[in-house]
Amino acid sequence: MGREPNYVADFDSATGMLRALSRCVGGQDFPLLGTLPKWSGVPMRGLGAAINAMPQWLQEQVYIWSGWFEAVSVDKLRTIDAEQVAEWMVSLYPVRKYPAVAIGSANGAATHLWAAMGIPWLPQTFLVPVARSGIHPDEPQQDLEWAREPARIVLQRNPNVQLHHMHDPVQDRLMIQRMTYFRFKRLTLGPAYEAFLDRCLEPGGTIFLMDCRVTWPVTECGEHHLFQFGAVGGATVDELQHGSERVAEYLTRYGSHRRKWEPPRVDRLAPEAEWGFEPAMAKDIERVAHRHQARLRRIIFEEPEHVSPLVADLYQRWNERRGIADRRLIVDSFILMEPYWTVRTGSTPFWMVFNKEPSRRALQAYLDRSNAFDEIFMMLFSHGVDSVGLPSIEQWREPLRRARIKGSFLGVDERVFPRDFAVFTRYYFDLLRTIPSRYPMPPALTVKELDEFLDYSDGRYAVRLER
Repeated sequence: MGREPNYVADFDSATGMLRALSRCVGGQDFPLLGTLPKWSGVPMRGLGAAINAMPQWLQEQVYIWSGWFEAVSVDKLRTIDAEQVAEWMVSLYPVRKYPAVAIGSANGAATHLWAAMGIPWLPQTFLVPVARSGIHPDEPQQDLEWAREPARIVLQRNPNVQLHHMHDPVQDRLMIQRMTYFRFKRLTLGPAYEAFLDRCLEPGGTIFLMDCRVTWPVTECGEHHLFQFGAVGGATVDELQHGSERVAEYLTRYGSHRRKWEPPRVDRLAPEAEWGFEPAMAKDIERVAHRHQARLRRIIFEEPEHVSPLVADLYQRWNERRGIADRRLIVDSFILMEPYWTVRTGSTPFWMVFNKEPSRRALQAYLDRSNAFDEIFMMLFSHGVDSVGLPSIEQWREPLRRARIKGSFLGVDERVFPRDFAVFTRYYFDLLRTIPSRYPMPPALTVKELDEFLDYSDGRYAVRLER
C-alpha cells in the first residue's frame, strides 16, 4: 500500500468513501471511518462518551481543535502533489483484474453500488484543510483574499488540477474558525490512474463515469482557481447570497456581528466543489477508454441523492435473488456508512448527503413510494452546529416510525445531536450489535445484471445512463 499523504483530510467525503469501498473490495469492513484499527474501539468509544458529556462550549472547542490537527500550514502547501495523492488512492485496492472501474464524482449511494459489483472507484476530488486563524466565519471576502497567495503556491506545482476554495459558514462553522478548505478536482487522469487502468481493467471492460451535474455560483480568482461560498445542504443559494429570516436568526444565535453575509461577487456557475463533476476530465477518460477498447458508460444525475433510490431498489432486488427475505433499510449519513456489513446483513442502503432538511425529504419521498420495511436503522452525521435547515432529532425520528417492526438510530446520542461526536466511533459497533443477521458475501453483481435492472426500471429514477 502506498504511503498516505499527510495533507489529505480524513473527514472528507471522497477520502471516506474511497476507504469504505476499497476495504469492502478487499473483503474488510469499515470501523471508525477506516482511520483506526478495531482494537482501538473501546478506548475511543470511552473518549467519545466523555466529549459528549462536556458543556456545549467545550464540545465545540474540541471539535474545532481536532479538525485543526488535520490542517496543514501554508509552508507545507509546497509539498502537495496531486499525483502522490493518486498513487496512494489506487494503492488501496487489491491488485487484480476488474470487469469495470468507476471514475469521477463522490457519491455514497454509488459507493454501495461499486461495493456490490466488487469494483474500484477513483475519485476526481480530494480535500486539503489549510490552517489559518483571525478570520471570522461570517467574513467570506476576507477568507478569499487571505487564500490568494496560498492558492498560487499550490497551483504552481499542480497545473493539472482545479482548486475550489470553499467557505461555508453554515455546515462548517466550527471548522473554518481555524482553517480553510482547499478542494482539488483533477482535470486529467494522470499517470497513476492511467497505470491502474492499464494494470487492472479487464480487456474490453467497462469504465463508469460518475457525472454529477450539480452546480454552484463561484467567483473566478485566477486560472484554475475558484471560490465557492456555501455548499449543498440546508441553506439555499439565495439565502447564502441575500439572507433570510432564518439566516438572521442563525447568525443572532451564534452571536455574529452580521445578520446576512456579504460574499464576493459571483462570476458564473461551476460544478459544485464537493459533488459536481468537472467535465474537463472526461476527455482523458474517453481517450483511455478508446485505447483499452473499453465500454464507457456515463452515469448522469443532477443532485447527489438522485442515485440513492436507484441503488436502494437495486439492492432489494439483488437481496431477493440471494434468497434474503429481510426487509431492512440502513440509512447512511455523509461518510457514516458500512458497505461491507450492509451486504453481509442482507440490508438495503439509502444514502443521505448530509443531516439537513433536503436529505430528510429525500428519505421521506423514498419511503412514500416503497413497500414498507420491517426495520429501519439510521446513522446521523454530527457537524457540531445548530445550523440553517437542520431538522430536530424528533423530526429525524419520524421516518424511523415507519418501520413495521423496529426503527432506531445507529450510534446516535439523541440528547446531544448535532454535537454527538461519539457517533464516529459508535456507529460501527452499534450496527454489529443491533443487526444480528449474517449472510455469506455473495458473488459480485455483474454489469449485465445492472443493465437488466436499469432496463426493467427505465425512466423511474432521476438518473440517466448513457451506453
